[in-house]
Amino acid sequence: MKAIECLKYGDAENLVLSTVKKPTPKANEVLIKICATSVTASDVLIRRMNEPMIPKFILQLIFGFGRPRNPVLGMVTTGIVERKGKNVTLFETGDEVFAYCSISPTKRRFGSYAEYICLPEDWNLALKPANLSFEEAAAIPYGGLLASHLLKKASINKGDKVLIYGASGSIGTMAIQLAKHMGAYVTSVCSRKNFDLVKSLGSDKMIDYTLKNAEAQLETYNYVIDAVGNSKSSTLKEKSKKALTSNGKYISIDHGTPLTPKEAFLNLKSLAEQEKITPVIDCIYPLEKMAEAHKYVEMGHKRGNVIITI
Repeated sequence: MKAIECLKYGDAENLVLSTVKKPTPKANEVLIKICATSVTASDVLIRRMNEPMIPKFILQLIFGFGRPRNPVLGMVTTGIVERKGKNVTLFETGDEVFAYCSISPTKRRFGSYAEYICLPEDWNLALKPANLSFEEAAAIPYGGLLASHLLKKASINKGDKVLIYGASGSIGTMAIQLAKHMGAYVTSVCSRKNFDLVKSLGSDKMIDYTLKNAEAQLETYNYVIDAVGNSKSSTLKEKSKKALTSNGKYISIDHGTPLTPKEAFLNLKSLAEQEKITPVIDCIYPLEKMAEAHKYVEMGHKRGNVIITI
């Protein structure tokens, strides 16, 4: 089968189109013919592997030294069940599914930058929302699960004021919608060109982080949600960390290991089916243009998700 392999850590040019062995499902697994995947900020971080010495060493302990242990990256999958293991009861051949290939910090699997992948039936795998295309469904799991992780650390009550820094990215666009679903008054921090996008998702107020006096627009918030972490900073961001009510809370995507439990995944599926969350797609590339897609994501200005069709 065709797949994109990361031959070594570093530049996007290290992502090359290869022919690899098609996987065979185990007794509790399904074989999925992949229709779409996504390029996430986490994919780029792993491919580049240019973190400071200690974090880099820890990452390579997890993913492999010199090159990824599994050279086929990607953890988001949408596609069609082509074959199932003998013990599989939850899915049938021909089912249209979507998945996030991690169920816990110790149970994860790369491999969606390819034509096929095998996944255990009890992982973050479910029937694709019928109202979404394969490309749209691929824009749900990564941002949705990480936004769910952030908001689980908050106890949002109706009317609570929530600031979302990095509101136009894959995590931020989902965080806006989930916070609004919980009843929050949402202020989004992004560039002015993305104001219409975040407003369409429910944002009540917008702050352009590129303005010199942007911090003057800050109020006090019950929660400040940092959807970009240490990858981006500004005077506005530093000021926002302190723009809290007396019992307010600052929550960053860099605080701890994100959890991706199945109940959160199934909740996203339900919300998508009810049209209470909307996937946001910036652009779509074919598998053969994976390096180009990585370069685009690496620039740090994508709106929502970058999708790969296979």
